[in-house]
Amino acid sequence: QVQLVESGGGLVQAGDSLRLSCAASGRTFSSYYMGWFRQAPGKEREFVAVIGGITSYADSVKGRFTISRDNAKNTVYLEMNSLKPEDTAVYYCAAGPPYRDYDPPMSKNRYAYWGQGTQVTVSS
Repeated sequence: QVQLVESGGGLVQAGDSLRLSCAASGRTFSSYYMGWFRQAPGKEREFVAVIGGITSYADSVKGRFTISRDNAKNTVYLEMNSLKPEDTAVYYCAAGPPYRDYDPPMSKNRYAYWGQGTQVTVSS
């Protein structure tokens, strides 16, 4: 059974940093796209970042967030710096298609497996 488990969320102040982790089990995802999405209250779930052979970011986080992966640990990370109140959301990790076959997917519909989410709250 595939499981993605996020951790690392919390309450921080504007300008602070956080690192989210997503540990995968039940399957090896080293050759698959892994993405981070977020959902704020009353809003749609939105793309944040994806990693495969390359990385891609939403414009709103470019230059502040960094996605990385440790294939030996089957874990994906999201390093978030210079956090802003508008970054407040539940952050979800997701596993997508094989990265050798597709362009980096930014639509949540392209991701088959999802974690339960971790709350990130940034106070001003």
